[in-house]
Amino acid sequence: MFTGIIEEIGEITAITPSGDGWRLTVRAPGAASDAVHGESIAVSGVCLTVVGSTADTFDTDVMKQTLDVSALASVEVGTRVNIEKAMPVGARLGGHIVQGHVDGTGEVLEVRPGDQWRVLRISLPADLAPLVVDKGSITVAGTSLTVSAVSAPDATAAWFEVSLIPETLTATILGALAVGDRVNLETDILARHVERLLAFRSEGGSR
Repeated sequence: MFTGIIEEIGEITAITPSGDGWRLTVRAPGAASDAVHGESIAVSGVCLTVVGSTADTFDTDVMKQTLDVSALASVEVGTRVNIEKAMPVGARLGGHIVQGHVDGTGEVLEVRPGDQWRVLRISLPADLAPLVVDKGSITVAGTSLTVSAVSAPDATAAWFEVSLIPETLTATILGALAVGDRVNLETDILARHVERLLAFRSEGGSR
């Protein structure tokens, strides 16, 4: 379990084919310094398992299904990624409940700079649109953010906007995003549960 509060920006230093997936080596001194085999680390919002580490890097395997549904498929050596270690029991929940289970990807449609902030408009897959609400929570590349605007339900193409404060611009990879970049999206787990419950009610009547 994660909170969406990014702890450091890491860098992909090696990509090694492994079966139908990849083994990634990530340089992230903070996370790697006390990483242990088998622990979970979120890499730009994708929960991955540590399979090896050095003083400043860790290795993790990425299976084909993860590559198929996430923006990790487009990383290269040198790509910068958001890093968050799993939340320890008893820690403050600074962002919101994040599982590291990517629902899909979105494309940056617009970047609007402000005096001290920046607004991003990001496309939203049609199946995720009902789960995103104005002032609700969403995870973009592993970062917990508040939705500042959302497209109308009858819009031809769904989108949402987030407003990035200076801290987010400098402490995460979001500050370097440009139009056309793809990012991992994870919707609010509470919204997903509600959608599932409503689906059963509509299909099963009194159930």
